Amino acid sequence: MKASKHSPRALLCSVLLSIPLLGQAETVNWANWLTGQISKHPEVLAATEQAAARKEDAQASEQPLYNPELSVGADRTGSENNFEAGLSQTIDWSDQQGALKEKAKLIRLSAQAGLSEAVLTQTSESLFALVEWRTTTLLEEIAESQQQRLDALLDQVEQRQQAGDLGRADAELLFLNLSRQLSEVAQAKAAVDRAETQVRERLPDWRPQDGGIPEYIWSALESEIGDADLLAHPSIAAARAEWQVLKSEAEVARRKATASPTVGLSGGRDGGENVVGLTFSIPLNVRNNYSAETRAANRRALEAEARFQALYRKRQYDLAGARASWKRYDKQLRRWKELSQGRVQRSADLLEKQWQVGDLSTSEYLQALGQRAESLKTGIELEKLAQLGLIELLSQSGELITPFQ
Repeated sequence: MKASKHSPRALLCSVLLSIPLLGQAETVNWANWLTGQISKHPEVLAATEQAAARKEDAQASEQPLYNPELSVGADRTGSENNFEAGLSQTIDWSDQQGALKEKAKLIRLSAQAGLSEAVLTQTSESLFALVEWRTTTLLEEIAESQQQRLDALLDQVEQRQQAGDLGRADAELLFLNLSRQLSEVAQAKAAVDRAETQVRERLPDWRPQDGGIPEYIWSALESEIGDADLLAHPSIAAARAEWQVLKSEAEVARRKATASPTVGLSGGRDGGENVVGLTFSIPLNVRNNYSAETRAANRRALEAEARFQALYRKRQYDLAGARASWKRYDKQLRRWKELSQGRVQRSADLLEKQWQVGDLSTSEYLQALGQRAESLKTGIELEKLAQLGLIELLSQSGELITPFQ
């Protein structure tokens, strides 16, 4: 079924497509897959229904306030049958309906902003989960590789020990390192299992073979949003729309306090004579002028305005902090890549050769292997922090998803 203009899928299809990668078919395909998965999440489905309900509320607000009233009466006086029929209509003297129509427009904006906010939240959380899963899988590979290397080393140590080339202390030292590595492998696998469940919870059809976020997605991601553009952020747009809705409700309450007259026309027979009547009535707001309701509505609007301003101010600082954090992580990651330049990958074979010829003792070799593993973990951790920082930056700026206009 084709998505409607305001459907969540149409909204979701803008995820990641506002970046300069739009021309790449593979990027579009992956983004479409991601958006399809997010659209199935219960939180997004709930937000979709909530937005639909609010739009129905908006339609209800646009309906006329007063329906005409029909009255019919009959009685008998002596031998005469008397009857009367009348029609009356209350007049919207203060044009409450005009204020309600304006409120309906704002309700629709609020509903769409609320849905956009839910989609943005699920998008960022899904990308966070994918990054975490990839990190844990890479750490698991390092842990398993280290264990395999230690297993192979143990065989060599035992052979060299039998040949009298190494002492018993070398084998014991290696055994202790291997025992510790077994624990690290178990922890790494458990971390992968936990990360996998987090991704499955957010992306229903995802499988481990689908992998994480493709590398080409990261290559051109960039944030250029300034403070002035933050008004388009879904959470800020939702807060602003909610303030405007309450402001319009205050105007409705003010107009409602004005009495609305009712005009009626009736006709019938009374005592054998035809009668026609005209009635006019208006409430006398003497005992209650409804000023308290108006003041309360104004206060709620002022509260919503203050909350909107507070959120806008907070987002400005959050955006600045997220941008500074991402730049710092990205800078350190680039520096690490410059320093490593494949050295870490080649170092394992070089260290083994040095140990074989006796340039390194077994303890020095094991220490060097541990340092190499830690260096690899550092690179993975820096990459993770840089990617999470970029996702957070794009989430704080609202660029991770372009709200449907």
